Amino acid sequence: MSEEIAVKADIYDIIIFGATGLTGQYVVDEIAKTIESEKLSWAVAGRNMAKLQKVLEESGNRTGNDLSEMPIVIADVDNYDSLKDMAKQAKVVLNCVGPYRFHGSNVVKACIENCAHYLDVSGEPQFLEKCQLLYSKEAKENNVFIVGSCGFDSIPADLGVVYAQDNFKGILNCVEGYLRIRAGPEGMRGGFATWQSAIHGYAHSKETGLQRKQLYTTPLPKPSHKIVKRDNIFYSDEVGEYCLPFPGSDRSVVYRTQRYNHVLERHPVQFNAYLRLPSMFYAYLTAFVGVIFAFLCSFSFGRYLLESYPSFFSFGVFSKTQPTLEQIEGASFTYKLFGSGYEGSSDDDLQNQSPDGNIVVSVTGPEPGYVTTPICLVQCAYVLLAEKEKLPGECGVYTPGAIFAKTSIIDRLTEKNVKFSIVEK
Repeated sequence: MSEEIAVKADIYDIIIFGATGLTGQYVVDEIAKTIESEKLSWAVAGRNMAKLQKVLEESGNRTGNDLSEMPIVIADVDNYDSLKDMAKQAKVVLNCVGPYRFHGSNVVKACIENCAHYLDVSGEPQFLEKCQLLYSKEAKENNVFIVGSCGFDSIPADLGVVYAQDNFKGILNCVEGYLRIRAGPEGMRGGFATWQSAIHGYAHSKETGLQRKQLYTTPLPKPSHKIVKRDNIFYSDEVGEYCLPFPGSDRSVVYRTQRYNHVLERHPVQFNAYLRLPSMFYAYLTAFVGVIFAFLCSFSFGRYLLESYPSFFSFGVFSKTQPTLEQIEGASFTYKLFGSGYEGSSDDDLQNQSPDGNIVVSVTGPEPGYVTTPICLVQCAYVLLAEKEKLPGECGVYTPGAIFAKTSIIDRLTEKNVKFSIVEK
């Protein structure tokens, strides 16, 4: 690939920033397999030309596409001018460089300043809510959409609740989400950046609380019937398994979507998320690991140990070693969302009756981190570019459920094997 091609300052519909990272490589594959039908232009971006060329070569071999002449943009999270130059060449930047707590803010700012839309796959509530707190006004003024959590965190949960609301004949009051991640015969392995995000997110959780006091100055109306409060470990009759509270960003993202819906005078839905475990033993083992994890996160040497020995402290779930192809192909997930509400009712009726209707939504898909996440991110980018008339009238910082609620995103994801369906009403 010539230097002339690499530095040519064209405008691309999509730029994948962080294409040499593990997630970024799978996003490149997903774009290479699907973008031709969308008739869009794209480029990859990162700080190392040779590594980017290698990513394109390897992706071309995997997908059967000749990517040898694909454009490359050199950009580095530690060089703000390079981020601005990248944003100037993009309509949409897909940011795959995490942990976002350390590397995300400058990319967001560069995109806003240079009028490029921004999508990422962050599962870090502190970063996501910080973006909404700090950048909403500027993004709106510059006609830029900033949308985080466009991967497994938290598309299935956020759009799953939206899907349940749209298909419930009445007013949906609350939803409980039960996530089950299944490993194949070779087991499963999460990425090191995800592990780092969890460590530093938990270590700085108090900062999230302070942010929320600034961000949510007006409380949501108190519900007439509150969502059921579960124990830290409990057996769920709904799914027939032991469950724990799910520590990811799903609840935070769904809550922000529901606040947006409340502004639009739509009844906000209460939401809790839980992780399903195959037995009581695994439930208590997971809880024990969580206690040790929380303790070590509370001081710097503990965080050093967690980052130095991820496989030991996570019982092999996270590692600095990349997951194998067999591990990725063998994994899958099921997210069941159990909703209850008031059938055929209006807001004026809610004080006078108890929830009398139910709906169960199932969201299923392939391996979460490196198959489902690229599918979700890429389809969000396509929808953002193709269905502008169905997006909110004002730009700004949004959740997936807020910005994509009226688009074809759920149909598109279902066609790509991230399937949304109604199990029971």
